[in-house]
Formats: sequence, structure tokens, C-alpha cells
Amino acid sequence: MSNLKPAASGEDAASTPTDGVAVTVRSALETAAGDGDPRGSTGAIRRTGRPPGQPRSPRQSTDFAELSAQIRGAGLLRRRRVSYWVRFGIITIALAALVVLFVRVGDTWWQMITAGIFAIVLTQAGFLGHDAAHRQVFQSSHWNNWASLVIGDLFVGMSVGWWNNKHNRHHANPNRIGYDPDINIPVVQPDSLVELRRRSRLVEWTLAHQSVGFVPFLFLQGLILHIQSLQRVFGRADVPHRHVEIGLILLRLGGFTGLAFLVLSPGRAAAFIGVQLAVFGFYLGAVFAINHMGMPIVPKSVKLDFFRRQVLTARDIRGGRLMSFAMGGLNYQIEHHLFPSMPRPQLRRAAPLIQAYCAERDVPYTRTGLREAFRSVTEYIDGVGLGRQDPFECPMIAARQVGAPVD
Repeated sequence: MSNLKPAASGEDAASTPTDGVAVTVRSALETAAGDGDPRGSTGAIRRTGRPPGQPRSPRQSTDFAELSAQIRGAGLLRRRRVSYWVRFGIITIALAALVVLFVRVGDTWWQMITAGIFAIVLTQAGFLGHDAAHRQVFQSSHWNNWASLVIGDLFVGMSVGWWNNKHNRHHANPNRIGYDPDINIPVVQPDSLVELRRRSRLVEWTLAHQSVGFVPFLFLQGLILHIQSLQRVFGRADVPHRHVEIGLILLRLGGFTGLAFLVLSPGRAAAFIGVQLAVFGFYLGAVFAINHMGMPIVPKSVKLDFFRRQVLTARDIRGGRLMSFAMGGLNYQIEHHLFPSMPRPQLRRAAPLIQAYCAERDVPYTRTGLREAFRSVTEYIDGVGLGRQDPFECPMIAARQVGAPVD
């Protein structure tokens, strides 16, 4: 990982990343991978696989079980159906009101503002669909499935089957090379740009400042995500409820596009759709980027226990209820990754409990401000371009793998 500087445990310390904190997180990762011994006998990273007959670390294998018992005892996994019905009602009314406003305003460039508002409401709908896909809304898997289909496919226009396949792999192995699809892009993975850097000094300089393209890239995410969604649902890969999804997506995309060209001139209609996709992509992409980018990247050969795997690779964002609304509850990323089915309204209550639990076990819990999170992301992207490498991923160390990891 390139020049990683994650924040320290605790709210105040987390706002100012330091080299010392980076060492703390690396040490925690190495300890987890090394079954309690930060260096082991010959190296910092251990080989995947536990020799026959060797038990896993008792403490690390029970850490999550103990935390889970506390969370359940506090009632934090109970469903909050009324809250979700209110959210669903507000989003439905907001979208209906926007359609009426769009028709009444008519053919004018002022509709670009309407496009931006559409994008914000649709992103909020996406957050709600994300909650349903994680079984946060109802006890019944059947009801959660259909809620996510209606919200994701009909409201947002993206395949839930595609999203679940991609997102579940991310949750299983966040920031792990070869397993997490969210980091399967060159600007994120260490060593991915080695050959390109060698071409010329100009290329090397450009890569060292590649974070400049981060924001423009986010504006393209709306289009990219819709294309990936359509490729999956119309492809040969297995997609549950494929025909239902195709029908809902075509109704949503066709209806929205048709309405735009019916009310606006062709040029303005194309611009309207472009603005909506750009703002939607930036909003959604920014929220997901700051949750994990700039946090430790786990080598493919290293396997961590579930508790540390989720805590060490994510960061929470400060900001209270306003930030929680803006980010769809994903500002509590650590809590969400530990308990994906925990209803969004419960995450705020779970955070101090989980932070205290991490402190008791010397596991760094990263909580930082929005500005610091974006700074960490851009520094990390530039660091990958420069070829910086974290000691936790150094091939020289990885070549000395011995022993067995937890889990």
C-alpha cells in the first residue's frame, strides 16, 4: 500500500493522520495475520492456511462473538420498520413532486438544476435500496428482496442482482487484493503502474499527480455503474429475478429518458440526462470512496479474522445526524461492515460501543473528518502513482511467509 496514513483510534486523534498512527494500523494488521506475534519468527506476513491440527487463536476467534453478544443484548439489531416506511414515503413523494415540477417548468436550461436535484434524491433512494439488500428493513428475506428490486431497479435504474454480486464480495474481503472488486482498478492497487511509470519522466510526473483526475472520474461513475448493471442483467451470468429486473430497469430508463426528450429539446434533454448521471455518480462514488480508499490494502495471500478484517480496512466519518443523512448511514462504515443487517438508525448508537470494544483489544478504530478523509484518499492515489509501498505488502517480506493466519 502506498504511503498509508490512516487515522488513530479516537475522535480527536483521528482528525490528524500521522506516521505513528500508520505504524499502529500496520502493526495491528501484522499481528492479526501473524496470530498475535507482530513479526513471527521470520517475517511480518503469514501464509494463508492453517496447518492440520493447529487451533486458531482463541482470543481472535471469539472477539467478534463477544461483540455480537453485546450488540444483540443492547437491542441494536432490532428492525426499525416505521423509520424505513417514512424514508420510502418521503423519497416516493419527492420523486413524484420532481416529475410534476419538471413538466411544469418546461423547456429551459434551468432544468439542469432539476437534474441535480433528481440525482440527489435518486442517490438517497440508492442508499435505501442498499439497506434493503442488506436485510435491514424487514425480518423476511422475501420482503427485503422485493423492496430492493423496486427501489434499486424501478427508482434508481440499476440491477440489484448485479449490485449484490459485486457488493457482497466487497463485504466478504474489503480491500483485499484479488477478492474485493471495488479496488480492482490500477489507481488503487500498489504495483499496478510500475511498467507505465518507467516510460518517461512526463508519465512518471503525471502518475504522481493522478489524484487530479479523481473528481472527474467520480462524475463518470453514474454512467459506468449503469453500463455495468446492464451488462450483467443482459449477460449470461446468473441473475435472480432476471426478467423482473429487465422489465423494471427498461421501464425506469425508458420512461425517464422519454420524459426528458418529450419535455425538452434534444440538446437540453441530453444535457439533462448527462447532468443527472454526473451528479448521481459523483455523490454515490464519493461516499463509497472515502469509506475504504487510503485504508490498509490486504495482500491476496493474507487472511485476517472477521473482526479485524472489517475494522482495520474501514473508516468512520464524523458529522452527526447531518452527515449520516448525507451519506445514507455509511459514515458509520465500521459498524456497517461488522453488522451489515443492522438497521441504519441503530448505527449511531452502536458506534461508541464498538469503538470502546476496539480500544479494549488494541485494535485501531479510525474515525476522521470529511476533509481529512478526502485528503487521505488523494494522497493515497498519488502515492500509488509514485510507487510507494507499505511494509505490510513488501514482496521481500511476503516472500518470507511462515506459520498460519487466523481464520
